[in-house]
Amino acid sequence: MFKIKMVDAKFLKDMMGAISILVDEATFDLTPDGIKLRAMDPSRVAMVDFEWPKTVFDEYTCGEATKMCINISEMLKLLRRTGRDESVELFLDEKTGRLKIAIRGKYTRTFNMPTLEAMEEEVPTPKVTFNIRAKTTTEGLREAIEDASLVSDHVRIEADNEKIVMNATGDIMGATIEFKKGSDVLLDMEAKEASKATFSLSYLSEIVKAAVATSEIATLEFSTDMPIKLDFQQEREGKLTFYLAPRIEVE
Repeated sequence: MFKIKMVDAKFLKDMMGAISILVDEATFDLTPDGIKLRAMDPSRVAMVDFEWPKTVFDEYTCGEATKMCINISEMLKLLRRTGRDESVELFLDEKTGRLKIAIRGKYTRTFNMPTLEAMEEEVPTPKVTFNIRAKTTTEGLREAIEDASLVSDHVRIEADNEKIVMNATGDIMGATIEFKKGSDVLLDMEAKEASKATFSLSYLSEIVKAAVATSEIATLEFSTDMPIKLDFQQEREGKLTFYLAPRIEVE
């Protein structure tokens, strides 16, 4: 049996929205201790690593460990109908293979949707040694990436002990955005060695834009021409981490 309740439906809606940036059909691991998801986008350029312990929920019941695959887009259609001060309950009927979603507020409405065949593929955590670790405000990071997106579809991120510099170059214009250590945006910085890597702005923009709703603090980790790890600190317990492969530039 699997059943959960969240008094704040917005919390679930925002997290599902963040996950939907990369995957449309998601296979969740449901255990007595909580919910986990690790999945790659169809192009296998980016990965999401999500975890909510049972303490995140107002009510949580899970008998035996099982997997549940759902269409995230379809669930979001329902969750976007939730308003302020509304709660949501999910109940998985394993006999019928359907997920019941009850939204309670000024009135109660109950939906049910089919579950899909669960993916058995295990997605490993990337084994990467990071030379840069920077803690920023999520909102400041989002604004910087939006600035870079005005002129290009990719951005080169460079960092040392004192600062992060983002360079974006397009056919017509270029942009340079700089965060200095100790500023209102760059809260902390550690560098084993200066590093730089280039990433797709379409992925970065969507990831950070979605994460803003769930997190105020982001931790970036990367090394030269290696994947970037973006970990978004959660208000409650739990984990929301993304990995994005670099765009290899030919000199």
